Amino acid sequence: MTMLAPSRPVELYSDEVLADPYPAYRALRDQASAVYLPDVEAWFVGRYHDVRLALTDWQTFSSDKGIGLNPIINKAWDEALICQDPPVHTERRKIMTEVLSPVALKPVAETIDARARELVDKLAAMGRFDAVEDFAYTLPIGVVMDLIGWPEDVRGSLLEFAEGSWNAAGPDNPRMRGGLTQLKRMMELIAQIYDDNRVLPGGFAAQLIAASHEGRITRETAIGMLAGYVVAAFETTISAMASGIWLFAQNPAEWDKLRANPKLAVKAANEIVRVESPLQNFTRWTTRDSELSDGTVIPAKSRVIVSYASANRDERQFADANVFRIDRAEMQNLGFGHGPHGCAGQGLARMELTSVFSALAERVKRFEVIGRPERTLNNISRGFRRLPARAIAG
Repeated sequence: MTMLAPSRPVELYSDEVLADPYPAYRALRDQASAVYLPDVEAWFVGRYHDVRLALTDWQTFSSDKGIGLNPIINKAWDEALICQDPPVHTERRKIMTEVLSPVALKPVAETIDARARELVDKLAAMGRFDAVEDFAYTLPIGVVMDLIGWPEDVRGSLLEFAEGSWNAAGPDNPRMRGGLTQLKRMMELIAQIYDDNRVLPGGFAAQLIAASHEGRITRETAIGMLAGYVVAAFETTISAMASGIWLFAQNPAEWDKLRANPKLAVKAANEIVRVESPLQNFTRWTTRDSELSDGTVIPAKSRVIVSYASANRDERQFADANVFRIDRAEMQNLGFGHGPHGCAGQGLARMELTSVFSALAERVKRFEVIGRPERTLNNISRGFRRLPARAIAG
């Protein structure tokens, strides 16, 4: 077995790389299917074929020892759905799909469409807006909060605690430690809501609590699943919506395509997630030696960074991989994961993205970025903190 170290140090979790990770991803992809990063004691896997393999082969690339780069988060989240393997994962995921399957989401579609149109009316009236605060926050927060069934008085606190929580899954650095503090406060609040049974009837939270009371899952499992969904649902959809405005502002010809053919909205949602993957990387733990596509062998009992974002920009899979193209023929992007741990809420996320950009296409001729965008630097997720924009009606 040959252990390939990067030709020059690649600090994936430095401010410089987090601000623009794609050159680093490409450098690592071009070296090998897997490259060992000594500073975080983990292998980086970034080629599409190998990432897809790792996400499919859960027997070799296990989630059971956590998906983070530090032992604290992996212990804290040991009851979270993303940190389980089949058959435990399969049984617990069934509870989640009861409210997130396409059939279950059908009644929510009209509500999402109506809220999307209300949001678009507001933006059209404003003209200038912040694509994060004025746009991306509004739809996911209202929809997800209602779907889960959180009481009104805790919604602001949950959002505050969820922001930045993915940082906790990174290596030991100041961002990781700050993320752990946020996550701890969120878990304490969710536990209090659970114990007081303060959730609204008919939502996902009520179903999880009922499953716990029936003995199908434990209290700790219910709290872990609720926490996992809060963080994933907010950070990923908010990031994708703001990134959509950014990408269409930079690529006006693609916006013209969507305006001319609104049926491209579904493909546009997928392309946004491919080009600016909201969740960049998770890790796995190898249970046995694994040989990847170029012959590189990752030894058993290794921590592996599985990079969705790198795979989604892999030139071996996607023609002009860095180009945003909403009518792209290649649809197999990994932005929502793949295999048994594919994002359980991806149907809802696609529904929200499709609805809001379809509604915008009817009212907005062009988007412009009118100020300096500000990125949120996060160990795991990628998004904007601030994105000043203008919607030109037409």
